[in-house]
Amino acid sequence: MNVEAGKLEDVCEINFTDEEAIVLVRKSLSDEPKIHRIAEIFKALSDPTRIRVIEALSIRELCVCDLANLLGMTQSAISHQLRILRQNSILKYRKEGRIVYYSLDDEHVSEILDSVASHVSHR
Repeated sequence: MNVEAGKLEDVCEINFTDEEAIVLVRKSLSDEPKIHRIAEIFKALSDPTRIRVIEALSIRELCVCDLANLLGMTQSAISHQLRILRQNSILKYRKEGRIVYYSLDDEHVSEILDSVASHVSHR
């Protein structure tokens, strides 16, 4: 916030509420359970390692061993990150014999990542 001559530049100088705007926006807001679910997804996405996992899996499905090797981490550490992403419906898995392959749950996950990456590059 910039303070010039004792005034804040980013706040209204008068107390005015546009009731029509408030009613319109209030009708469109998500309900509390949905807001909390969205916040949980963002929390799951807030770790750089998990972002790297998502980015890798947006290219192709990989097993835990592949991800550990790719990211230079232990299988245990990768499994922990995968569990968090899976619990938040960001990833899904399939077993093929004794190997577990991970992939993104759906295209929305890569769209979120692409959108944020585009926003970061925009600056």
